[in-house]
Order: sequence, then structure tokens, then C-alpha cells
Amino acid sequence: MPASTPLEEFDFVIIGSGFGGSVSALRLAEKGYRVAVLEQGRRWTPQSMPASNWNTARWIHRPRLGLRGFFNMQFFRHVVVLHGNAVGGGSITYGNTLLVPPSRVWQEGTWAGLADWQAEMPTHYARAQQMLGVTTNQRLGPADHLLQQMAREVGAQASFYPTEVGIFFGDADRAPGATYEDPYFNGEGPPRKSCIACGGCMVGCRHDAKNTLDKNYLYLAERKGAQVFAETRVVDVRPDGAEDGSSGYWIETVSTAPGERQAPRRFRATSVVWAASSLGTQEMLFRLRERGSLPKISQALGQRVRTNAESLIAVRYPGGRKDLSEGIAIGSGIYIDEHTHIEAVRYPKGSDAMALLTTVMTLGRPGPTRIAVWLATLLKQLLTRPVPTLRAMSPFGSAQETVIFLCMQTLEGHLSMRWRRPWYWPFSKTLVTHGDRIPTFIPAANAFAVKAAQATGGVAQTTLTEILFNVPMTAHCMGGAAMGRTPEEGVCDARNRVFGYRNMYIVDGSMLGANLGVNPSLTITALAERAMAHIPPAAARRSAESAAVPHQDPATHPTLEPAGQA
Repeated sequence: MPASTPLEEFDFVIIGSGFGGSVSALRLAEKGYRVAVLEQGRRWTPQSMPASNWNTARWIHRPRLGLRGFFNMQFFRHVVVLHGNAVGGGSITYGNTLLVPPSRVWQEGTWAGLADWQAEMPTHYARAQQMLGVTTNQRLGPADHLLQQMAREVGAQASFYPTEVGIFFGDADRAPGATYEDPYFNGEGPPRKSCIACGGCMVGCRHDAKNTLDKNYLYLAERKGAQVFAETRVVDVRPDGAEDGSSGYWIETVSTAPGERQAPRRFRATSVVWAASSLGTQEMLFRLRERGSLPKISQALGQRVRTNAESLIAVRYPGGRKDLSEGIAIGSGIYIDEHTHIEAVRYPKGSDAMALLTTVMTLGRPGPTRIAVWLATLLKQLLTRPVPTLRAMSPFGSAQETVIFLCMQTLEGHLSMRWRRPWYWPFSKTLVTHGDRIPTFIPAANAFAVKAAQATGGVAQTTLTEILFNVPMTAHCMGGAAMGRTPEEGVCDARNRVFGYRNMYIVDGSMLGANLGVNPSLTITALAERAMAHIPPAAARRSAESAAVPHQDPATHPTLEPAGQA
């Protein structure tokens, strides 16, 4: 970069402002560190949110196409990944659901046995729940009552529950939408408004009721001096001096803001925290390892990428009188068996764009024969129920007429990411999926949707990518830079320290070592709390560094420990 490139110096540079990044920013700022948070997405306010997801320029994140929203879809051969890009990361567009996974997940995958997880994690979960304002859903809507009815049809009524969510509901004796002084942080947080149950959580809360990270962790971090650099994309991270990063790092960025012609900027930091989401962190680490900036990154990078064994299906009620968009984005859930978890999901009235990706439910085996079955199923429904079927194929009105099912499983299953030139674009490398296909759909969930639709007069639906391309969708991409005992098993250790480098951490969804079977946001938050708890205050760290000698025992200087050191 040119010598005139602005230089910023910090103790910690955090790449990404989602759940892991925002937790890290606050806890490090509290400990007296100079903290920078680099985020390629925009900063949003309730006033700037799109009115519906038909406003693609404000909803979809594709800056090169002029789309500067916060919702992104990445298409791979094995899966379609839904995720967010914004100050506050995925919290701006996620469904608020904050659940503790079954305890058995800690005994599975690459993190099994790395720590006494079941003893340690409850404290960190409790702190995360307090910070995110987790409470039981108080706004059950028509879609939730439908799910409860469907649960009775399949004998799962005992498992029905209202979700635990990060939403401010206010007082029962005041009208929804009322303004309150900070209800969470003894006056240190921002004023809030209570939820009006409009269903708009995933299109961005325009009513200031959703507990997004820019209203808790990140808000408080900025008040304590952390600096957030929005619309800033990282293009290089490399050690300054010592190859293991013990002398610090250079971080180079460009602006993604319109009209700034990529405006380069340079940062220097003692430590780096990767928190750019599973896909974002994997992509950057692959790129930097290949270009020689971070050549010591483990060869386990890209391995064991998980999707929560997830499937998106729905039941639509064409011409139905109930407005199924009323409520919160994910208001309730059930368990139809030991491993299969289903949540009721909705979009707000008028936000029908996702319906363009749906079609009639089709059973059968994945592959070309399933396309034939789909065509036969569609023809049969057109002949036997022409009006409801044609209405169900139209996207308009779908948010009011549809209950979406987010289906997840704790069963083990994963794929791999590679850094290659795709066949359709041989000019540059990108992330591509590799290996055996993950399950395209969950048979038990599909059977549930078909039976539920028949019992309640609806039309069961699934996604077009699943039928036509044998590709499922997931909103929960996890792993790829997971915890492990050694660099052969993982990219970071049980304290989130990157193997091969000093003072470098991973605290986003890429660190997760098993399928959780529930929405991962709370677990990422809790693990980030745990990771930051191991970093001593700035004064103690500087004292240790000033007293360091060339052959010091790293066990006596915890911030200088190599990854894997107890």
C-alpha cells in the first residue's frame, strides 16, 4: 500500500462484528485494551431498515451489484447458506432465537474431551442470556397455535414450547410499541420500544424491539472506547516481524462504502480476533494461507463444516383468513423425535420474496427421479386442487398465508470447504464445497409437514433448490475452523487460540465442533465469553510482556501461550 495510507494502532483488531466479535469488543474494552472492530457491512438504524424484503437494494447484500442490504445468500454445490452482513453481524437479520443445545453435543465432534464443557458452559450461557436480554416469547401468534395443533396430530404436543428470544416485550400494562428508558443495563444502554409482534425480525426490526448486538454488547463496547469501522473489508493480515505473530500483526483493508474507490487503510495490532462468520473466516484464512501471509494456518481449515442437518419447509394456506405473519420471527418449537427439532418461522406482512424459492412438497429419493416425482405431484395438485395450488405458487400474500418450518437435527454429518477455481469461473479461486453430499431433506420433517397440511387444510411446500439441484438451505453454517487438540484435528484450540500463531483467536461460528440441533447464536456468544475470560486485563498483559525474557516459560505468561498449551 502507498506510504500515505492511514495507519491505526490498536491492541486488538477484531474482524467481524457478529456475536463473537461484539462479545470480544466489549470484554476486551472493559479490560483496558485499545480495540478496533472491522466490519464490511453497513450500520443500520430502525429508520433505515427496508419496509419489506422486496426492497432488494436494502435487503440483499451484494455490493458489487449495488445491493447494500444485510441479508446474503451464498450458493454452493452442496448447500445454500443464508447469513448476514452488517454492524452487529447476523443479529440484524436473524430470528432472535437463543436456545441452549442438548448437553450431549459437547461429547460429539472435535471438541469432545477438550474441556469439562458441561461444568464450564452454564456460567457463560447465563451471562450471554443476561446480556442478550433472553426471555420467553410473550407474543404467540396464529402460526404458533397452528404448530401446536400440528404437534397434537403427530403425538408431539408435550414437546411444544414458546421460544427463548432476544426481544424486549415491555410491561403487560403498557401498549406494545411504548418507549422505555434502557431496560437492561442500569441506564448505560439505549432507550427501547416494546415489541408489536409484526413478524418483521428477519427483515430488520423497524420498531426498536429486537435485542440486536448494536444495542447491547457492541453499544457498550463503543461507549468504553472500542472503535467500529463499518464498510471496511480486510484484504490482508500478516505478522509484523516474528513469523508466529508474537511481535504483532499488520492488517490492511479497503472501504466498501460507495464512492470511496476502495480507500485503503492500514492497522497494526498486537492481537487479532477472527469473528467474520464461518464462511467469512474460512474464506479469508484460505486466501491468506495461500498468498503466504499466514502460511502456518492448519490444514484442517475447511474440514467438518456443519449445517445443523437443516431443512426449510412450509405449509401454506391460500386465501386463509388468519394472518400468519403476526407474532415474532420464530415464536415456538417442537421435537418430533429425539434428534429432530422444528420451529415455526414467519416473515412480516408484505415480505413475500422468499416464496420465489418454494414449490409443492415432494417426497421420494434425491436426484433426477425426484424431479419427475415433483412434476407428477404438481400436476396432480393442479388437477385436484387447481385454485389453492395456483395461489400457493404465487409469492404474493405468502407471508400472511404461510407457516415456515425450520427443521434441525443433532445427528452428525458434515462437508468440506476447499479453496479452488470453480468450473464456471476459472479466473480466480473461491470457496467451494467438497465431499459427500449432506442430507438434502429430513424425511421425518417432510412427513410431518405433509400430515400437518392434510390435517389443517394447507399445502405442504419445500424449496426449489432441494428439488431441482439436490441442494438444501441452511441459516446455520458452522465449523470449518473448529476447535481441536492438535493442528491435525482443528484450526484453534479449546481456548480459541489459532494453532501456529501467538495472540490470534477465532470466536465465530467456524469454531463450533459439532451440530448443535438448535440455533447457534447463543452458543457462539457463550463460547466467546469463555474465550475472553481467559485473556487477562491489559495492565497484567503489559506487565508480563515487559518482564518477558527470551526463554520464558509460556505457562507463566498466559497471553503469550502457543495454542494447545494448557
